[in-house]
Amino acid sequence: MTDLVSTLQQTGALSSIARQLGVDEATATRGAGALLPAILGGFKKQAGGGAGGLDGLAGMLGGLGGGGLLDAVLSSGDAPAGRGNDVLGQIFGSKEVSRTVAGQAAGATGLDSGLLKQMLPLLAMAVAGYMAKQGAGAGAKSGGLGGMLGQVLGGLTGGGKAAPQGGLGGLASMLDLNGDGNPLDDIIGMAGKLGGR
Repeated sequence: MTDLVSTLQQTGALSSIARQLGVDEATATRGAGALLPAILGGFKKQAGGGAGGLDGLAGMLGGLGGGGLLDAVLSSGDAPAGRGNDVLGQIFGSKEVSRTVAGQAAGATGLDSGLLKQMLPLLAMAVAGYMAKQGAGAGAKSGGLGGMLGQVLGGLTGGGKAAPQGGLGGLASMLDLNGDGNPLDDIIGMAGKLGGR
């Protein structure tokens, strides 16, 4: 997970997000570290789903704006959070899951859950745009965009280790209630129990 946080720092995405939210980069970095496991879990779940797997994920990223999503986060103006919410809708399925993710991250970091709710769509845009750019840049060499996205997702989550902590960080292992290595199904279950509160 620290690999992805470092990548987002190097691209300038975290400093752009910090500027847009009016916080310092250290705060944005802490928030990102807590939110990224769920975002990546969402993309992995999409990639592992029945609708075309990785190729389906590649198509979804393209439909949402592809590499332009990262460009929007990096622009000097404010990134359109609505596009990030579209990404979250695709990977989480409901606003309740986003609220639950922000609430869990707030508990883990001590940051304000309102701030984390604002950060979540921007971070999702940055990750989706980064994956789309990486996939498009190397898709031809690796046997298609789907294959490249598999490598990007594996690399971003620390080599795709099976253990729940395998590069996903403490929050993911806390949220991964059933020990299957993917906290997202557990988060969705929690959100269902909350009943849209």
